[in-house]
This record gives sequence, structure tokens and C-alpha cells, in this order.
Amino acid sequence: MDAACTVEQDEIRRAVREVLTKRRAAEGLRAAVRTPAGYDAALWEALAGRLGLPGLALPEEYGGVGCGPVELALAGEELGRALAPSPLFATAALAAPLLLRLGTARQRAALLPRIASGGLTAALAVPGAALGTALGLTGGNGGDWAGGGRAGGVQATAATGAWRLYGQADQVLDGHSAGLLLVAAHTGGFARSRTLLFLVRDDAPGLVRTRRTTLDETRAQARVELRDVRAELLGDGEGAEVLPALADVGERAAAVLAAEAVGAADEALARTLGHVREREQFGRPIGSFQAVKHRLADVYVRVCAARSAAYYAAWAAGPRDREDAAPAEPGAGLALACALDALRTAAAEAVQLHGGTGFTWEHDAHLFFKRASGDELLFGPAHRLRAHAAESAGLFALHPDAGRAPVRVERAAAAEEAAV
Repeated sequence: MDAACTVEQDEIRRAVREVLTKRRAAEGLRAAVRTPAGYDAALWEALAGRLGLPGLALPEEYGGVGCGPVELALAGEELGRALAPSPLFATAALAAPLLLRLGTARQRAALLPRIASGGLTAALAVPGAALGTALGLTGGNGGDWAGGGRAGGVQATAATGAWRLYGQADQVLDGHSAGLLLVAAHTGGFARSRTLLFLVRDDAPGLVRTRRTTLDETRAQARVELRDVRAELLGDGEGAEVLPALADVGERAAAVLAAEAVGAADEALARTLGHVREREQFGRPIGSFQAVKHRLADVYVRVCAARSAAYYAAWAAGPRDREDAAPAEPGAGLALACALDALRTAAAEAVQLHGGTGFTWEHDAHLFFKRASGDELLFGPAHRLRAHAAESAGLFALHPDAGRAPVRVERAAAAEEAAV
């Protein structure tokens, strides 16, 4: 892995930062999240139409740029730095890769060019509060989260040549404004139990979408109710590829989300550094106090470590046909846990070191704190991300000799027995 960014990657970062800097004012951010869509439409037009971010990781044959997870993560880092609400993560990191991998040739040709141009936004609807599990980040995505054989979740039935969906998904990122929903549903009952993905248009009869009140307003969520909704099966198979595809997409999405958290943590640290240089106490800036220096140095180390982990995860999630490709092992969950920890620490220190103003709900520091808490609720928490990564890597698997006394103990016991 070459840790240095290419000229093209630096240009992507610079272009995104330039667009976001013009609209970074906190009042503009708060006004954007209170719009019906939950984001600034003009900003999205610039990001999608001018920069082509939704198609950054899509092949050129579908109108994309032909880059990969690294470039999408770099763009995500700048979006996280500005806490900019947009449908980019839900569309480009979750929905588009599933369409590209599982969709038929007709579905890809009809939908991906519209996504790449920014004319169509999409969202992944997963039943219950199981997004992290469905993506294989906090648990095995065996399919029970989609409804299983029990009541609840989302159920799909085939009738008269068409699929019908029944059920509800409660935490759908940008689900209230997306033009296309990818809905994970259970079908087959007990005999042929399996999880499939379906395409649902935003104007489908029986579809009810309600924007939810969330802790983090910059990460809009919706409740999606499906009441006998006509749907189109994504792909033409029996669903054997759905769960592996979700896990693979989860690796890439976690890398992008980790980069977003790193950008937010870095910005929170930068704002805190600016404050402690100006805020005086006892006739000197509080940033000159050794205790404050140590606290911010710890945050800096966490942010640097999280950035390295996020970049590596994005690189490892790239194409496997490279000569220097990393082993196809789950690892983005660890990067996400590291980034979420860094963001939570940076946001907490920002609140603390801004003093009395930092504790007010209206202060910008709380925007970063809410982003850290909200992302952990959606994709974590961090200790579950680490636990699942450790379990997947077999770190806690019992050795065949587990339970036996160490060899030196056995030898000592044999020697003692012989002496007796």
C-alpha cells in the first residue's frame, strides 16, 4: 500500500473542500437539515452535477468516474469535516454498489447512469435496528434480521407474476427523500427461507415514508412502511448472492463512514485548538497549560491513528485484481470503531475545553458530539464492531490443546512423580 495520495486524489479532496467551504456556516447547516429533504439541494447539485461524487466509484460505462473506495472515502472525509448533510453515503456507499453487483443488465443500465449524474438518489431499507448486522459489521448477517420465520421485519410474497412487500423498516438513511428504495425482505417461509433485495419506486402505491426525529439531524432517517407494495426483484437469481453482497458492501461502506468520522474529528480538534489559543485564563491562553496540551495531544494521536486505519480499510476494500491487493478479510469494522472512538473523544474534549459556551446546546461542538453518538447508534457501538472483527478473525477460538496445563507444568509434574 502506498500511503501517499495521487494527484487525482488530491484534486478530488481539494475540489470537494472548496465547494463545502463556501457553505460551511453553521446557520446554513442548521437551515439545511430543517428542509423537507434534510439537505441543501443547491449543495447536492454542486456535489453531484459539478463534481460527480455519486458516480465516483461507478464504472465509466454507467456514467461514473471509474474510481474506487479510496476516492469515495476521501470525499467522505471532507463531507464529514463540514458535517454536510447529503444523500451521498446512502446512495453511493450503500445502494449503488448493490445495484452494480446484483442488478440485471437492464436494471444497471436503467438506474446507474441516473445515480451517477445525481438525478436519482437511493436508500437501503433494512428491517429493524439491524443495519450494522445486515452489513456484517456487528454480527453475522445470516438473514434473521430480515424477518426470518417469525412475524415482523419485511415479508415478500410472489403473486400473479409480481412481488408484494409487507412490513416496516424503522431506520432508513435518507429514506424519506430517496427516489429509489432497495428493500431487504424475507421470503420462502420455513421451507425455502431466504433474504432477497427488491426495488421500490418512491411513488409506489402503499408506500408510506415518514421522516424521524433523530439525535443527529445531519444524518436524516425515515420510517418506511410497506403496505402491499408492488416491488421488482433486484437481479434474477434465488438470493444466494444477497448476503455476501451485503457483507462486501458493508466493508466498503464502513471505510467511507470511518473516513467521514475522521474528517469530523479533525475539524472538532482544529476548532478546539483555535479556541484554546484565544481563550485566556489567569492572564495567559489556556492552551499554554500543560494539562490542556496533554489532552489535545491525546486527541491528535487518536485522529492520526483513525485516519491511517480508515485509509487502509478503503484501500483494502478496493479491487482484488491488483498485484498489491490486500487479503479479502473483514477489517473495515475495526477502522470504523477506531474512527468512532476518535470522533467521540474529540467531540467530548471540544465540549469540555470550550467551557461554559461549549455546554450550551446551540454550540457547534454539539453537532460533532451528536454525529459521534448517532453513528454509534446506527453502525456500532464500537465495542461490538471490535468484538465481531475479533470473532471473524478467530482471535478467541479455542486451541486444540486449550484446557491442558502448559508443557512446562506437565514436565514438572512428571519429574516430581518420578522423584517420588
